Amino acid sequence: MSLWVDKYRPRTLDSLHYHAELTARLRALASSGDFPHMLFFGPSGAGKKTRVACTLRELFGPGVEKIKIDQRVFMTPSKRKLDVNIVQSNFHIEITPSDVGMYDRVVIQEILKEIAQTQQVDLNAKQRFKVVVISEADSLSRDAQAALRRTMEKYMSNMRIILCANSTSTLIAPIKSRCLLIRVAAPNEDEMSRCLNEVAKKERFDLPPSAAQEIIQDSNGNLRKALLVLETLKMQSPDLTGPLTIAKPDWETYCHKLADMILQEQTPQRVLDVRTKLYELLAHCIPPDVIIKTISNRLVDNVAEPLKADVIHWAAFYQVRMRLGSKKIFHLEAWVIKVMSLYKHFFYDVDLTGDFED
Repeated sequence: MSLWVDKYRPRTLDSLHYHAELTARLRALASSGDFPHMLFFGPSGAGKKTRVACTLRELFGPGVEKIKIDQRVFMTPSKRKLDVNIVQSNFHIEITPSDVGMYDRVVIQEILKEIAQTQQVDLNAKQRFKVVVISEADSLSRDAQAALRRTMEKYMSNMRIILCANSTSTLIAPIKSRCLLIRVAAPNEDEMSRCLNEVAKKERFDLPPSAAQEIIQDSNGNLRKALLVLETLKMQSPDLTGPLTIAKPDWETYCHKLADMILQEQTPQRVLDVRTKLYELLAHCIPPDVIIKTISNRLVDNVAEPLKADVIHWAAFYQVRMRLGSKKIFHLEAWVIKVMSLYKHFFYDVDLTGDFED
């Protein structure tokens, strides 16, 4: 028994429910004889992976859905072993090199060279090249991106690369210039409502407009989250009437508590308490970008109007610093101290230099 978000995921370009112009463009590219490297970017839950899968089916036919999951072992120059899960078919391969952190360059080089130096063995294949899908491309290190750029130039005849990213801001210019950029925007409320009602129709129940609107407002453009919430609410209340309680993820509630702690007290001891909780979030594999975004959104909702711009400005500043550095906790903690300083100075008009001396 699969989740609705997987059970009713579109398999072909014709079955996509929104962004019709983009669908037509992908169909034209797949049918042309000159398929380029591509970079799909857009917010989480907008449908990037779904469109990539549909485009691959348009390129190679239904055989691309016959996939298997392998675990490959890579060796770093220091003889350290890296275990990486790889999803592949006869026509494509999907990898997430950022899972191995700073060693992503090793995975990029080994996998791409292996794929690029082999010919397409399926004589019935519509295309003579293989496709490599790289997820979370915006999390790749600079070294991995440099290796990817060289490979894209060298093995164009045997391989095409499709990158998936939430943002293009962290990708180097040479990679973006070698790809066709495809922006997948988040669906609007009407499009999300149409998708939710389509799933409800297939599951043979009526979705009240009020429930649909509440789910859409909570998901904030994330269609995957909306479908998961719909299924959860359907299990809790089969008729979907009355007051609906949409539970927040534990990590999100934890981030909100952290934001409240920052505003309640601005002392060195509170900094240590916040640091401990930040460590817990990172230990549970919550991405640091998500942590700083969630906490800053909560802070903006609860601080005075003159402070809102400063909170967002310094969140963006330290988010960039996190991507350049290696120890995420240092930059998260520095941002927390900066926000505490701004908040306390705004209300008490005192200099906090002495409060946070090393």
